[in-house]
Amino acid sequence: MATLSLRRLRKTFGPVEVIPGVDLDVGDREFVVLVGPSGCGKSTILRMISGLEESSGGDILIDGAVVNQREPKDRDIAMVFQDYALYPHMTVAENMAFALRYRGVARAEIRSRVAHAAEVLDITALLARTPRQLSGGQRQRVAMGRAIVRDPKIFLFDEPLSNLDAKLRVQMRTEIRKLRTRVPTTTVYVTHDQVEAMTLADRIVILNRGRVEQIGTPEEVYETPATIFVAAFIGAPPMNLLRARLEGARVVLDDGTALPAPAHRHANRAVWLGVRPEDLVWRPPGTPAIGPLLHGTALTVEPLGAETLVLLEVAGQEISARLPPRSVRRAGEAVALAVDPARLHLFDHETGSRI
Repeated sequence: MATLSLRRLRKTFGPVEVIPGVDLDVGDREFVVLVGPSGCGKSTILRMISGLEESSGGDILIDGAVVNQREPKDRDIAMVFQDYALYPHMTVAENMAFALRYRGVARAEIRSRVAHAAEVLDITALLARTPRQLSGGQRQRVAMGRAIVRDPKIFLFDEPLSNLDAKLRVQMRTEIRKLRTRVPTTTVYVTHDQVEAMTLADRIVILNRGRVEQIGTPEEVYETPATIFVAAFIGAPPMNLLRARLEGARVVLDDGTALPAPAHRHANRAVWLGVRPEDLVWRPPGTPAIGPLLHGTALTVEPLGAETLVLLEVAGQEISARLPPRSVRRAGEAVALAVDPARLHLFDHETGSRI
């Protein structure tokens, strides 16, 4: 097993700096997910770690040793790609064994490792097939098996589930969680899918235009987002962000609605008021108000069986609420929502940083 450290890692393409300097420490056997929108630099960072992309500055350390000048084959890293990258003319067993044969590993050892990886991934019955005889999920298991047989210090996953349909992605997330238990190897996983990040990671690194916005556990980045970018990126639907003004112990919205400030006492300033859709509680018409209320009008209603997602206009701005089924039935209905001040978030209006 191994540790991985990035020290001011940079990447430029000509005059364009896409990674201005990333610092990250990944502990032994830790599963770290790099997540962010397309173009944020997450795959570029992964490729620099693997050696497939040359860094423009900074250091990459594995077990404390700088590996910037080492060839990819000498970094003891195994990478699982988005497009599987299987050899179409080889069987599953031959695909999994290829890197070991290239390294001159003994045949008996190769057979043992392939058999073990196939058992871990439940693909023993597929070893004699070729890739064209496999489903997308089976091909991705073979790609993971090819990485496992190498017994590397570090696994790198580059959006391995993005080519799969929604149902298969859920199944493969489960398989990867099982794999973590069976093969507890230091792992860096890249995805643009926040659900993958939240369900798989020990820690999440949220990237925005090549910069790290926040590093933390799934619970930390969800419950205490460091910036409005993180607040709006993590969550489905994302956190609602309302223009407001902090006035001592109150937060005042554009229409004059006043809410208690969440344990803050600051000088007057413009802020973004954040509240998760699931933290808005529907108050049925005629129910006595307990605590502060937001009043709005339903714009769209999406019944989802166990819950209803409602888009509302509140204080001249649009927000989403995750409400009980059949609580709001159609657009145009007046809606009252209770708010727990302890579940509110405040961000500086100019910098977007958490207050």
